[in-house]
Amino acid sequence: MAEKVYGYIRVSSADQNEDRQRIAMRERAVPEGQIFTDKQSGKDFNRENYRRMVRRLRAGDLLYILSIDRLGRNYEEIQNQWRALTKEIGIDICVIDMPLLDTRNGKNLMGTFIADLLLQILSFVAQNERENIRERQAQGIAAAKAWGVRFGRPPRPLPPNYTSAYRRWKRGAITGTQAAKECGMPLSTFRYRARAFGKVPF
Repeated sequence: MAEKVYGYIRVSSADQNEDRQRIAMRERAVPEGQIFTDKQSGKDFNRENYRRMVRRLRAGDLLYILSIDRLGRNYEEIQNQWRALTKEIGIDICVIDMPLLDTRNGKNLMGTFIADLLLQILSFVAQNERENIRERQAQGIAAAKAWGVRFGRPPRPLPPNYTSAYRRWKRGAITGTQAAKECGMPLSTFRYRARAFGKVPF
C-alpha cells in the first residue's frame, strides 16, 4: 500500500482562524480528506479528530503540522506523542515552520540528536506560553473584577412587585416564604437577590 500524506490543524477555540494552517497544507498537496482539524485546547491529546487521525496512520506515512504548538502545549505529552508517532507507529513528521524538525532528514545519529534537542526546546516553549496565557487571563479577570466588571450571564430582571414584597419582608410583615411566593421565585433565589437588593437605596 502506498504511503499516505496527512495534515493536522488545531486552533484553541471555534472562533479562531485556521486559514494559515489550511493554506500551508494545500501548498504541500495534502489531500483535503486527509486533513484533520480540532478546535480545542492543546493542554492534552484527548481530541476527537486527532485520535481519528492516529488510528489511520501507518508506518511510512507522512504527517504535516504547521508548528509544534499546533500539535500540543504540554511539554511532556508532546514528546510522548512524538515518540509514539515516529517510533511506535513509524511515521515521519514535518513541522513546516521549523525545517529542522523533519524526520525525513538527518536520520543519522547527529541528525536525530539535533531534532530531539530542538523538540525538547520547542515543546517547553509551547507549554511555557500556555502557562503564561493562563496567568495573563487570570490577572486580567482579577483586574476587571477589582474595577467592578461582572462575568457570566446577567441576572433575570426582578418582578414588578419585588420592592413591595422585599419591604414587607424586611419589616417582618410577611415571611420569606410568603415574599418569595408572591414574587414567583424559590425562597433561595429571593434571599440571594435580597442580599444585593438591600445594598441599593430606594
